[in-house]
Amino acid sequence: MNRTSLAALAFTTALCGSLAAHADTVRIGLLAPLTGPAAADGEEFVRGVEWAIEEANAAGGVAGYTFELVVADVRDQSAANVSSAAERLLGTSGVEVILTGYASLTMFEVELMAEAGMPYIAAGPSPSFAAITTQNIEDYWCCWSYTASFTGYETDVMPAVESLAERGLITLRDRSVAIISSDNAYSRTISEGMKVSFEEGGWNIVVDEMVPFGEVGDWRAILARVRETQPDLVINTDYLPGNSALFLNQFLDAPTDSLVFLQYAPSVPEFVQLTGENSVGVLYNLINAPLDSEGWPRGQELMRAYEARFGMESGVYGVGLYEMANLYFEALAEVGDPTDRRAIAAAIGVIQRPTVAGNLEFDPETHVALQSNDHIPVSFWQLQEGGARVLIEPAAYANGEFLLPPWMSQ
Repeated sequence: MNRTSLAALAFTTALCGSLAAHADTVRIGLLAPLTGPAAADGEEFVRGVEWAIEEANAAGGVAGYTFELVVADVRDQSAANVSSAAERLLGTSGVEVILTGYASLTMFEVELMAEAGMPYIAAGPSPSFAAITTQNIEDYWCCWSYTASFTGYETDVMPAVESLAERGLITLRDRSVAIISSDNAYSRTISEGMKVSFEEGGWNIVVDEMVPFGEVGDWRAILARVRETQPDLVINTDYLPGNSALFLNQFLDAPTDSLVFLQYAPSVPEFVQLTGENSVGVLYNLINAPLDSEGWPRGQELMRAYEARFGMESGVYGVGLYEMANLYFEALAEVGDPTDRRAIAAAIGVIQRPTVAGNLEFDPETHVALQSNDHIPVSFWQLQEGGARVLIEPAAYANGEFLLPPWMSQ
C-alpha cells in the first residue's frame, strides 16, 4: 500500500467513524504517521497489523470475533494532530483496542487512553511512557509499552565501541566523540544520556550540537566542526531517515577517520534507499529490533514471512506491530469478551513469551517491557555490502562480524 492510499485510508476512517461495527466484529484502532517525514514507519505499522488481522480472520477469528483495522493519521506527530487522531479512534464505534508504533514522542496520549478506559499497546519512547504511568500505576491499567526500557540506548554505545577497540577491530586515538541530536523527546533523551555515559567513561565530547526537530536541509555547518575535531566516534541521534541519510551522505563528502553511529534511522529500509553504498559500515543499535538470526528462530521466521508476504524487508515496526496485534488476540482468547476492557488489559500485562525482539515480560511497576539480554536485548547492527543488516552484538544473537567501514583506516 502506498502513501497516497494510506492517507486515503485515514481519511476514510475519519468519515466512517460514526458507523456501527457488526456485533461479531472488533475494530482495532491504529495511530500511525501516514503522511510527513515518518510515513515510512507508518506504512510498516499498517502492514504489520493488517497481516495479523488477515491471519486471525482466516483462522476463523478469536473467541467468536473477527477483526477490521481502523487507522488514524497522526501526521507530523504534533500534539494537535495526535490528539485529533486519538479522539477519532476513541469515538469510533466498535474500537476495543488501540495500537501504535509511536504517536507522540512524549506519549501524552496515554493520558487520553486512561481517561477513556481504552486498552493501548504502544512501541514509542519508553522513558516518556514510564514517566506517565509511574505517577499512579493503577490509573494506567489500560496501557502497556511493548518497547523495553531505553536505558541501554544511553549507556551501551560506549562499551560497545571500546569492545571493538579491545579486540583490535578499530583504533581509538584519543577517545573523543561528536554527539549530534534533534530537539525532540526521543532523540534528546538518548543523546543527553549518552553524554553522561561518555563523560563518566573518560571520553572527551568535542562536538555537542542539537538541531530543531523536523526536516534538516543541510548538515554541513555541523560537519565542519566534526572535520575540525577529527573525533574517534561520530553519533547522530536524529531518528528521521531522510535527515540521517543526508547527514551520512554529506559526511562522506569529506569523511573523517571516525566510526559513525546513527540512532534508529538505518533500521528503516528508506535509509538504505537514500544512501545506497554510502551506508556500508554504518553502525546503529535497537531495542525491540527483530533478532534476525539462527540464535533467535522467532525473529528469523517472522522476518522471512514478512518479506514473503509484502515483497520487502521489515524494519522494527512491521513485525513489531504484528506481534502487538497478536498480544491483543491472546488476551481476547483468554477473556472472551472484547468489551471487558479491564480484563483484556490485565491479560495483556501478564503475557510472557518469545517475540521477534526477545522474551517479552512486562514490569508491573511501570507497564514497560523488561530490557536485558534475557528479555529484550540491546542489539547492535552494521550495514554492510548490498544493504545487508548484520547483527554483531550480543554474541548470542549475532549473525555476522563487524567490518571496518571503507572510509576508515586501521
